[in-house]
Amino acid sequence: MKKIALLVVASILLTSCGATSTTSVAGKVVSCAGIANSSQSGTRLPCLDGNSTFSYESIKGPAVINVWGSWCGPCIQEIPNFVELSATKKVTIIGIDVEEKNMAAGKKFVLSHGMDWPILYDEKSVTKSIFGMGVPVTWFKDASGKIVYKKIGTIHTKKELFDLVHKYLRITA
Repeated sequence: MKKIALLVVASILLTSCGATSTTSVAGKVVSCAGIANSSQSGTRLPCLDGNSTFSYESIKGPAVINVWGSWCGPCIQEIPNFVELSATKKVTIIGIDVEEKNMAAGKKFVLSHGMDWPILYDEKSVTKSIFGMGVPVTWFKDASGKIVYKKIGTIHTKKELFDLVHKYLRITA
């Protein structure tokens, strides 16, 4: 009997670990046309809206650049923090969707997780040489265009994200 009870408890715990975070806010696929840029030179990636391409190197700050994939559990966990930051309208957020099976999967993820900022689609993982092999990764780019901080790994709370924005970009969200 104890073995059965342990199996049931273990099953519940394992199932809950795989649960994904959802939000009641509907997302939208946003055009990349509004991203402030210093030039359009550099490696061009398609925007998730499918209507344009954009050079991620030319992103002007202050900006938070979050690299993620819908298949990444830690990425899913941190997205609600970015949704809350986006709602403040105080800092530009730009996403880079990597290693996605196709653009439609990325769009579906954006819509179902309340994301409402421009997303670049890195179908061929060309950004690995810049951002590294793993995700999530979040870069903070100041007003002069300099990368002032690189957070490798999950941003666990809204407070952590807002504190990083304040510390490295001098923006109170």
